[in-house]
Amino acid sequence: MGSGDVRAVPMPAAMRSGAAAAWAGPAAGAAAQPVLLAMLTGAVGLGTVGWAAGAAYALAVWGLLTRALYRDGPRAMGPADRVTLARAVLVGGVTALVAEEIAGRPLDGAALALVVALAAVALVLDGVDGLVARRTDTASTLGARFDMEVDAFLILVLSLHVAVHLGPWVLAIGAMRYAFAAAATAAPWLHGDLPPSTPRKAVAVAQAAALIAAASATLPDAGAAVLVAGALALLIWSFGRDIGWLWRTRAARPGTGPDADGGR
Repeated sequence: MGSGDVRAVPMPAAMRSGAAAAWAGPAAGAAAQPVLLAMLTGAVGLGTVGWAAGAAYALAVWGLLTRALYRDGPRAMGPADRVTLARAVLVGGVTALVAEEIAGRPLDGAALALVVALAAVALVLDGVDGLVARRTDTASTLGARFDMEVDAFLILVLSLHVAVHLGPWVLAIGAMRYAFAAAATAAPWLHGDLPPSTPRKAVAVAQAAALIAAASATLPDAGAAVLVAGALALLIWSFGRDIGWLWRTRAARPGTGPDADGGR
């Protein structure tokens, strides 16, 4: 075949089908996000800032999830992943509303009720996706990571909202997961896979529950501060426990022992 005779090699049908399935799941989530934003606009008059934040969030979720589904060969989302995707769309709605607040538009009673409702449903569904994964035998590393990242972002956004009312110290709750990830770039022993832990999951749920309760404005400021401070103390304990385990087991994990180069 001459140099000018370049022919495209057709993609096998199975691969085309897998690629289409891998693309369809995240695309459905990206399409659902503006529908929710439109509903919020009709309910509380979501503005330009909220739309921009919600759209940016939806694009980020779509891009990162699609990339993850293609990383080891295209694969479709499982039933539990679709539940987590629904949770992610709800978190996008919370993000849009809180973005408006941070931009200087205080949330009225209706908008605040929507923040609490969307976050509460997302928290309830956090238990559903794990149950679905076990019942359908479709648990996966990607699904667990997706679930964790949605949890972490919901907690970050809620901490931004609660910090407006209780003070910037609340941001420590939302920032801790991301500070840990940043620290792992300099300390490779923090990259280890942690063993499954019921207390870790319970602490994560406690963070979201405490922040939702504080966001609901049903507690006096002093009571909300005590509740959130208790959640922060639990989170510090949980991270300390995991960091201690990673340090003690670092010598058994390749590239993370005492002679590791610190990530340079």
